[in-house]
Amino acid sequence: MGYDNNNSGGLWKNDKKNPADPEDKKPDYTGQAEISNVEYWISAWVRTGKESGRKFFSLKFEPKDKERKTNNDIPF
Repeated sequence: MGYDNNNSGGLWKNDKKNPADPEDKKPDYTGQAEISNVEYWISAWVRTGKESGRKFFSLKFEPKDKERKTNNDIPF
């Protein structure tokens, strides 16, 4: 029996993001996961809580069967 990837995934630092550009809205980390046997793209941004000042990840999951959108796809 092979390795079961279900309910697991990974994130990697996004090398395409320019951290010196405050207008760059690309995710800080990108990756993929399999949840309930459905594959997803993951985008993650490092945020700071307004009241607590604590760092956290803001996550977005998109099914892999949909076309993945990036900021480079915006036509303006």
